[in-house]
Amino acid sequence: MKIVIDARESGTSTGRYVDKLIEYLQRIDTYNTYVLLLKKNRLSAYQNIEPNFQVVECNVKEFTFAEQTRLLRVIRKLKPDLVHFPLVQHPVLYFGKCVIGMLDLTTLRFRNPSKNPIIFWLKQKIYWFVNYVATKKAAKIITISEFVKNDIVEHFKIDPSKIVVTHNSADFIADKPIAYEPLIDKQFIMYVGRHQPHKNLDRLIEAHHKLLKVHPKLILAIVGKKDKTTAILQENVESANYKNVVFTDFVSDAQLRWLYEHTACYVFPSLSEGFGLPGLEAMVHGAPVASSNATSLPEVYGDAAHYFDPLDDNDIAQKISEIIDNKSLRQELFTKGKKQASEFSWRRMAEQTLEVYEKCA
Repeated sequence: MKIVIDARESGTSTGRYVDKLIEYLQRIDTYNTYVLLLKKNRLSAYQNIEPNFQVVECNVKEFTFAEQTRLLRVIRKLKPDLVHFPLVQHPVLYFGKCVIGMLDLTTLRFRNPSKNPIIFWLKQKIYWFVNYVATKKAAKIITISEFVKNDIVEHFKIDPSKIVVTHNSADFIADKPIAYEPLIDKQFIMYVGRHQPHKNLDRLIEAHHKLLKVHPKLILAIVGKKDKTTAILQENVESANYKNVVFTDFVSDAQLRWLYEHTACYVFPSLSEGFGLPGLEAMVHGAPVASSNATSLPEVYGDAAHYFDPLDDNDIAQKISEIIDNKSLRQELFTKGKKQASEFSWRRMAEQTLEVYEKCA
């Protein structure tokens, strides 16, 4: 087969799934021919690829009108036997054989306060339509947890056999750890990821404020690139005069490894996740994890996390405190976390995806 993979998200946090898929497909498939659609800034990352893989520059921005026109023309010109859209955005007028990834339905459920509410409402409606079309025309849908599979089936009323679950995995950061200087010799808990409303960081901040009554020097490190939603959170922290909250902005992989290895607790308070990769990454690096009990997270973390009700900041504070104060619990979470993380494999994900391609053929 000639298989086109839409890899325009390559190099982003969301696109890690795409990059890992391509990496491992190169190791396991020398038979099919692959064409990777990449933006200009990622071409250099794919200079040394296997002979049955080739790259086509495609600078079409996601969720734009150009995606429905220019991207459609690019794909038709390539005349593929199969197209894989790893994320749900795709040209709705492409009716060739395709596999479409639907990683979660979070965007349909939550508003973004940093966006114009009318425009964001309209985008949600368009996003729902794109998802709806995907469920009708895809030969197969790939998603990343049983929770999301069931959510898609319930929301769009489709046959469950059309959906294949391929779990993500987490990698150990090979870079030598570099200390994040503001937190050297400090006790801190941390969150890593985006700062959108469904991440529930406002309640995490409230929980941390309560923890200061018994752990007055404890720092909450909110790790991740700052954006407009970060500014809203920072304004709330400042107006409430909350102490010991650090917004790191972007950190390098070496610094992230150091943070994972030195945190008293990694906290994942999210209200909605398709998979919850950061918590699994924390486990790989030995961090004890306190997690929301919502959506896919118990499925992914198993018995290796200390769970709380994400709608109750008192419960969040209580579960974090139990980890900080209980050495045997931290050791138990360390051991179980390492074991749980080892259950997931990028190679297995790629093998399962290749099986989907073959069934579609």
